Amino acid sequence: MNNRLKRTALAAMIGLSTPALASVAYVSNEKDNTLSIIDTDTHMVLETIEVGQRPRGILLSKDHTKLYICASDDDTVQVLDLATRKIIDTLPSGEDPEQFALHPNNKHLYIANEDDAIVTVVDVDTKDVLAQIDVGIEPEGMAVSPDGKWAVNTSETTSMLHWINTETFEIEKNIVVGQRPRHVEFSKDSKIAWASAEIGGTVHIIDVDKLEQIHQMSFKVPGVNQDRVQPVGIELTSDGKYAFVALGPSNHVAVVDAQSYEVLDYLLVGARVWQLDLDKDEKHLYTTNGVSGDVSVIDVDELKVLKSIKVGRYPWGVVIDPSS
Repeated sequence: MNNRLKRTALAAMIGLSTPALASVAYVSNEKDNTLSIIDTDTHMVLETIEVGQRPRGILLSKDHTKLYICASDDDTVQVLDLATRKIIDTLPSGEDPEQFALHPNNKHLYIANEDDAIVTVVDVDTKDVLAQIDVGIEPEGMAVSPDGKWAVNTSETTSMLHWINTETFEIEKNIVVGQRPRHVEFSKDSKIAWASAEIGGTVHIIDVDKLEQIHQMSFKVPGVNQDRVQPVGIELTSDGKYAFVALGPSNHVAVVDAQSYEVLDYLLVGARVWQLDLDKDEKHLYTTNGVSGDVSVIDVDELKVLKSIKVGRYPWGVVIDPSS
């Protein structure tokens, strides 16, 4: 065997003997000021990292090299380097950042500042504040459409969705929804937006081209008082089949047909389910359950809860790194 063939055979042997790296889930623990890192193959906590005060919203950079963290009580956004798992920078954010969204250009970060009633737009490379946009009272949810045309903010007390043009940083339309809107999720083609209203107990479906509501959903969980059915986080499968809606203190996730808007099932998870994220092949859904201090793992094909993973106190946000 010549040297080239030997090298090829050796490389093949190494490749066969080296296990593939598992993806990891990052979970922000609001009361512990930590992040839990979960191996999504073994469903074990690999590491717990100390971060800023009251971490809530978390998201990945588009190149999956950084994790951005809303350190709400520090009035800042922290930047975690995923290679070293160290905080390497902070970004200006305004007061009490809770949720944020990153533009597809991987540069413009839209931050909801709950105490200031503004949305702050920050360039993550230069750390320049590009705009501060006045919105309704208690801005909470933040989303940017996959095509990059719209940023949407939810104002809890004003019960509105504020549609911000990402080129001009100006609000072009306000849409009234149910009480205390918390979260917005876009379909992958940017044509539909789903918005949850926590106290209203509703989810509002918006036609993005027309900027009009086309459907409103409500939920009735068997055996649960209606005032405990409080929609918060929403996650959509990329094939357009399912929408999963976290129903807060009802301790259930609603499984919704994303085409007909029919509720297919309610899955019992931990106490006060808040946010959700799908793993990289969309076979499992992870939910943060604040009061029970754990993460539930749901099998998407079978639509059943597989297990719970104990993390820190009051887990809030969860994101899965598909590149790890």
